[in-house]
Amino acid sequence: MASGWPRLGFCALLLTRQLHGSPNVIRREWKVIPGWTRTIYSATGKWTKEYTVQTRKAVEKWWHQRIKEQTSKISEADKSKPKFYLLSMFPYPSGKLHMGHVRVYTISDTIARFQKMRGMQVMHPMGWDAFGLPAENAAIERSLHPQSWTESNIKHMRSQLDRLGLCFSWDREITTCLPDYYKWTQYLFIKLYEAGLAYQKEALVNWDPVDETVLANEQVDEHGCSWRSGAKVEQRFLRQWFIKTTAYAKAMQDTLAQLPEWYGIKGMQAHWIGDCVGCHLDFTLKVDGQDAGEKLTAYTATPEAIYGASHVAITPYHSLLHGRSSLREALRGAQVPGKDCLTPVRAVNVLTRQEVPVIILAEADLGGCLDSKIGIPSTSSEDACLAHALGLSYSDVIETLPDGSERLSSSAEFTGLTRQEAFLALTQKARQMRAGGDVTSDKLKDWLISRQRYWGTPIPIVHCLACGPVPVPPEDLPVTLPSLASFTGKGGSPLAAASEWVNCACPRCKGAARRETDTMDTFVDSAWYYFRYTDPRNPHSPFDPALADFWMPVDLYIGGKEHAVMHLFYARFFSHFCHDQKMVKHREPFHKLLVQGLVKGQTFRLPSGQYLPREQVDLTGSVPVHAETREPLVVTWEKMSKSKHNGVDPEEVVAQYGVDTTRLYLLFAAPPEKDVLWDVKTDALPGVLRWQQRLWSLVTRFIEARASGEDPQPMPLSSEEKAEARKLWEYKNAVISQVTAHFTEDFSLNAAISQLIGLSNALSQASARVVLHSTEFEDALCTLLVMASPLAPHLASELWAGLALVPRKHCAHYAWDAGVLRQAWPTVDPQFLQQPDVVQVAVLINNKACGKIPVPQQVARDQDRVQELVLQSKLGARLLQGRSIKKAFLSPRTALINFLVQE
Repeated sequence: MASGWPRLGFCALLLTRQLHGSPNVIRREWKVIPGWTRTIYSATGKWTKEYTVQTRKAVEKWWHQRIKEQTSKISEADKSKPKFYLLSMFPYPSGKLHMGHVRVYTISDTIARFQKMRGMQVMHPMGWDAFGLPAENAAIERSLHPQSWTESNIKHMRSQLDRLGLCFSWDREITTCLPDYYKWTQYLFIKLYEAGLAYQKEALVNWDPVDETVLANEQVDEHGCSWRSGAKVEQRFLRQWFIKTTAYAKAMQDTLAQLPEWYGIKGMQAHWIGDCVGCHLDFTLKVDGQDAGEKLTAYTATPEAIYGASHVAITPYHSLLHGRSSLREALRGAQVPGKDCLTPVRAVNVLTRQEVPVIILAEADLGGCLDSKIGIPSTSSEDACLAHALGLSYSDVIETLPDGSERLSSSAEFTGLTRQEAFLALTQKARQMRAGGDVTSDKLKDWLISRQRYWGTPIPIVHCLACGPVPVPPEDLPVTLPSLASFTGKGGSPLAAASEWVNCACPRCKGAARRETDTMDTFVDSAWYYFRYTDPRNPHSPFDPALADFWMPVDLYIGGKEHAVMHLFYARFFSHFCHDQKMVKHREPFHKLLVQGLVKGQTFRLPSGQYLPREQVDLTGSVPVHAETREPLVVTWEKMSKSKHNGVDPEEVVAQYGVDTTRLYLLFAAPPEKDVLWDVKTDALPGVLRWQQRLWSLVTRFIEARASGEDPQPMPLSSEEKAEARKLWEYKNAVISQVTAHFTEDFSLNAAISQLIGLSNALSQASARVVLHSTEFEDALCTLLVMASPLAPHLASELWAGLALVPRKHCAHYAWDAGVLRQAWPTVDPQFLQQPDVVQVAVLINNKACGKIPVPQQVARDQDRVQELVLQSKLGARLLQGRSIKKAFLSPRTALINFLVQE
């Protein structure tokens, strides 16, 4: 082979001169032809035959910046291309990336590169969810300002993402703590306020005594502890801001059916919303015949029967009994613990003007999340019993006709309507009067967004004694955070201490007023960020509707399952609201959803519960023990964290194994939706290392064959060799079909890698003359590298550059003057798509191949028919007759049926 390498070097030189005119042009103008670069071996004059650690480092160093320059920009001028909006959940800038970040962004980067190769106009943005308690707490601990701490973290994490070679659309970067972003968060809040969907009320809230802030219900775990500090949550009554998410409960429940399957997340969303069968209705309150100036909102599952109401019931923990209500003493005076009590307070239905008494219930549980409920004896036996026990009068407003149908009676303009007709008409009228009527469930509460902290979006409301709450005019936005000298993290809102900032003029009457000192929950910032990415530098509006309509909905949203309820629910709510405001044409923001599992590390825990670092663990025996005390340890796999001593530093991993190996390991170790157990001793890491070496060996073999001096010509191949080449062609097409399906349908990138490894193995077994002469081998090898490039871009780029310099190639349909990431994604040859009349289905028994049987094409996807044909065949009669079949699995795509039988 030694004599072949000088000839290859000469051919490389000739090709280089053809492409660039002369060697001097290479140095001056290598960027002129996109994707063409001098490869490692062309720079040194010879190809490195072994893929060593040093080769890997040289390859990644050479290609890192070049790949970044190739893929970082997109052209938005060409709207003729179909768009693909790929969004991975943006990170909180905690200071350092963890392996969970690396996994999710590797998945999104891989799919983004794939979609670009398919000819899509891809938007793959990145930003920072930068407000929140952790930044404020860290600033307090370090005597820093939250902004400087956050900015420093963003700078470091951005450099980490850059070192990973990820192809984000950095020109669209957003940061939620910057005024040019939260100006529009405030603008959307005002839109909600003007629509009657943002309001303030006194409420029993979850109080974190450590962070001294209010928590949403979703931020309290099943043990009643804060999701961040871990402290036992207390209950307090405070005046808080809410967003009326219940107004969209029914619409959000209904549109779930229009979305593709979200790996069980749709079910979680539906469960969170609940059965939307009723609504809340508003009442004004009176005592001693006088209007108290207060309002009570109560739920009913049968609003169509509201004219038959007998009372409004509240629980013993209702805010009217514990807050600053003027009716508190009147209500408490009538309360007898353990009894259902009639009070002197009367509730006047805003819709019907009917007046009913307010009842304090003996029990605190009304079901769901309710603290008040309308009693309607006509539709509830419990309400009927309570009305009889307290001697309350009511009308029976449901009339049953001889045919069994039910209609309304004694119900004003709704009389004579069926119950369904009355339900729709009455709730619609209530909504028009802004007296409730939004169809929702009894378990969903409105979204509490008030936070008594500094580092958040200021709520753009001014409180005026004369005018009440007044929104800040749009032209005065943003309401920026004042500069505070110090933070303690204790007491009420830090903003209340900024007197120059708090005291202001009322926008309406110009009198003395005070700014709202609560800030918004950070979930508000992330509830609309996907819109801002479509138009991130717009100074005049949150986004241009035309741009949002072009890019939305997000084609694929990738993130952790822990956000399957809160974040997705809030994001969907904002999208529905923006649709109703005529800001966008789509209701739902996300089309497909991919929830990735965790990256878990091994933990070693003493029986006391203390976690030990690995250096304090003795692993030499049959079971791990504490190195000092010899106590046996509890060994588990848990989410990586510093406190559990099971984290892995991504920078150290990349330094040891390289970017491509880290990517392949994370993608190959498990399907995206499953957890990855980080253990480099498992099969996954050796498997991807072997595959990279095999890819290198395949290209080396091909280069050597073409440098042998013999002209590559398909004609001299024998019939056996042509049959071998034909099998490679069939295998290549099958792999293209399967890998493309994995990238577009189930996102099982681990399975895609398995398919590519299989194709690599098949090519490795090709005979020497097939390697040299056949078009099929060359095409399959090129296809392999193109499909591997989104997964391992650095390695594939180097291997492609090596192929590009090989003379006398058969395959002219590749763009040989462009890099591998600029190639079109391979498609299945039309001849392969012509389905045969009969399919040879492989039969496996307990995962062991036993033979094949012919199956008509028209039934090859019908498991029952295929199973029946197997059992009727000689093969089935010989191997399965008389045996107990527990289950059978058919894979139509791979023409395989697997029988699990009792041994």
